[in-house]
Amino acid sequence: MRCPACGSEDTQVTETRVSEDGVEIRRRRRCLACSRRFKTVERIELSLPYVVKKNGARLEFDEKRLRASFLLALRKRPVPAEIVDAAVRRVEEQLAASGEREVSTQRIGELVMLELKRLDKVAYIRFASVYRSFQDVAEFQELVAEVSPRQGSKSSLKIPRKSDKKR
Repeated sequence: MRCPACGSEDTQVTETRVSEDGVEIRRRRRCLACSRRFKTVERIELSLPYVVKKNGARLEFDEKRLRASFLLALRKRPVPAEIVDAAVRRVEEQLAASGEREVSTQRIGELVMLELKRLDKVAYIRFASVYRSFQDVAEFQELVAEVSPRQGSKSSLKIPRKSDKKR
């Protein structure tokens, strides 16, 4: 590993840590030439399929675009960055494990919706409303009903309305 300060290749690993999910290895290093310390991260590189868009165009898979989709749907929602990172990794791992050389944007969208449904119902509805491009309100209401707590369910949360505060 080359020192970012002086360019010397004479470096020494002083500490190694494996991430909680086992996907990354973080190393602290020291340059033997200039004594500067720096960190490196080793990450598993997945072989991901090409993405086929609706118009037939083929693009290399871009993790940044996938992350941006998650972040847009989760904007102003209480979901920590680590959870988003894990969801992005799960989608990437599913795509890599599929063994396919090409995958449609529709398939990627479905995987994103599954992750968002687990993470945050509001983000799921946001993403699905754009992704599925609803034609009328009834389709949107069906989606909301799908994620809404059922009547009599133990997990149902009562959300106060503005009109309830007046009482």
